[in-house]
Amino acid sequence: MADNNSKGLRVNEMIRVREVRLIDENGEQKGIVSTIEAMRMAKDLDLDLVEVSPNANPPVCKILDYGKYRFEQEKKLRDSKKNQKVLKLKEIRMQPKIGSGDLDTKAKHVQEFLNEGDKVKVTIRFRGRELAHTELGFDVLKQVENRLEPGSYAIEKPAAMEGRFMSMTLGSKVSKAKQKPASKEAAADMAESAEENQQD
Repeated sequence: MADNNSKGLRVNEMIRVREVRLIDENGEQKGIVSTIEAMRMAKDLDLDLVEVSPNANPPVCKILDYGKYRFEQEKKLRDSKKNQKVLKLKEIRMQPKIGSGDLDTKAKHVQEFLNEGDKVKVTIRFRGRELAHTELGFDVLKQVENRLEPGSYAIEKPAAMEGRFMSMTLGSKVSKAKQKPASKEAAADMAESAEENQQD
């Protein structure tokens, strides 16, 4: 039997209404019965009367083992949290005058993060006179796109200038079944970008 101080749902003597719509221990509807009678039925079965839908008129109550019910609900909550993936925004930075080999590596890391199911912000950092040639940034971002697997991403935020930076944000379109962890090299590349953010 449940402790009457159980948090959340009202149980047994905590149910103060005169009558309830009752569901028995087998899940069968018993119609509207007095709360006293419903509690007696639950007690006879050594089970609990639990108010599962307090806003209904009258409230819906069910005869069940509240301790077991609460355990199962908590387990479902833990399992659902376990299966939820925290969506992260990763950032990869590069210069407008980046070599082809370095660009291949950066694009590979972007792809790995997309394959992991994360969003990726690709940022071009301009220095001094480079700001007079922002078209180079658009070209680099386009080259990054061209190196990515078709259908694996969606452009969530097109290339645009933000002060001395130009960036675009890509969202992953990779199915959960095909998602896989990014390499240590990609993680290191992203970490370097984070350090640059602090220095700026």
